[in-house]
Amino acid sequence: MTATHHLWLPASTDLTLLSDEIHVWRIELDQPELQLQNLAATLSSDEMARAERFYFQEHRQRFIAGRGILRTILGRYLGIQPLQVQFNYQQRGKPVLADTFADSGLEFNLSHSQGMGLCAVNCTHPIGVDLEYIRSMSDIEALAKRFFLPREYEMLRSLSPNQQQEVFFRYWTCKEAYLKATGDGLSQLEQVEVLLTPTEPAKLQILEDWSLFELVPTNNYVAAVAIANYGWNLKCWQY
Repeated sequence: MTATHHLWLPASTDLTLLSDEIHVWRIELDQPELQLQNLAATLSSDEMARAERFYFQEHRQRFIAGRGILRTILGRYLGIQPLQVQFNYQQRGKPVLADTFADSGLEFNLSHSQGMGLCAVNCTHPIGVDLEYIRSMSDIEALAKRFFLPREYEMLRSLSPNQQQEVFFRYWTCKEAYLKATGDGLSQLEQVEVLLTPTEPAKLQILEDWSLFELVPTNNYVAAVAIANYGWNLKCWQY
């Protein structure tokens, strides 16, 4: 796997986000009951209502943990309490900071899979992050044929079944991270060409200047971060 096994460091209390930095936070979504209660207390009424709509308790608890920890992280950058963080929602429900915080220039994106979440934060540029748990799927070639471009599909077909699983999810996270950064939906998945091999890191085959980072948050997970421009310094924090 070519994606870097970054060091996930504990963040210092006086957190500074420099203009050339991307901060990626690794979040454990399975939190103890007491911590969950504390996090739930930071959520807005509409977030709690959304949490209550989950059928399974595990999904409800993971939503509360993810949203509460997101509020805690953003509050640290903004110098406010988690409860004071306010969101607006774009189409497809993507949360962004409310207009009140426009001066901060803070951009963020959140992704979660199973019991893990990733939050990517930047000063000025829209950013996208996607995280996937590598799971065994029987119809991987059919999915690739449907959603991927011909070159990507051929690349996947040339691999052993074992390699196919990981490469499929690498393609998927790279495309999804870019679509989340631009605000385009999954219907645009086949518009985004990604160049990668089992031994080479991914690149976006598009005209604009975009940076793509592949990450391995832990075993059996792959992730990608997409952001406009080059020259970014990536820092990985463990919440």
